[in-house]
Amino acid sequence: MKTPKIFEKEYHFLEILWDCEPVNSTDLVRLCREKLSWSKATTYTVIRRLSERGAVKNENALVTSLISREEVQASEIDELVEKRFRGSLPAFINTFARHEKLSETDIEELEKMISDYRKGK
Repeated sequence: MKTPKIFEKEYHFLEILWDCEPVNSTDLVRLCREKLSWSKATTYTVIRRLSERGAVKNENALVTSLISREEVQASEIDELVEKRFRGSLPAFINTFARHEKLSETDIEELEKMISDYRKGK
């Protein structure tokens, strides 16, 4: 299944959900009011929209995610790389590295990720 498009405000909602799921919809309304300053109606609208797109499930007032944080992040990175860098991951990384100072720890982690990838991990 393709990860549905998640918009910025929806992502903030999902961060709350991922941190405390499964969660009763009443508690979720309270959390969204506290953390996002949303009304009850806004929270239920977002739950409904994300349910329609297959991102969350609201069953018997218990809300759970159907997609993970990692799936959403990967989908957004894929979209960004495709849209802005013509699908070239090296072009994306090159641009990022030129504009962000990479620490030695960052470089070591990237080298380890590449090495692990080559080994099939």
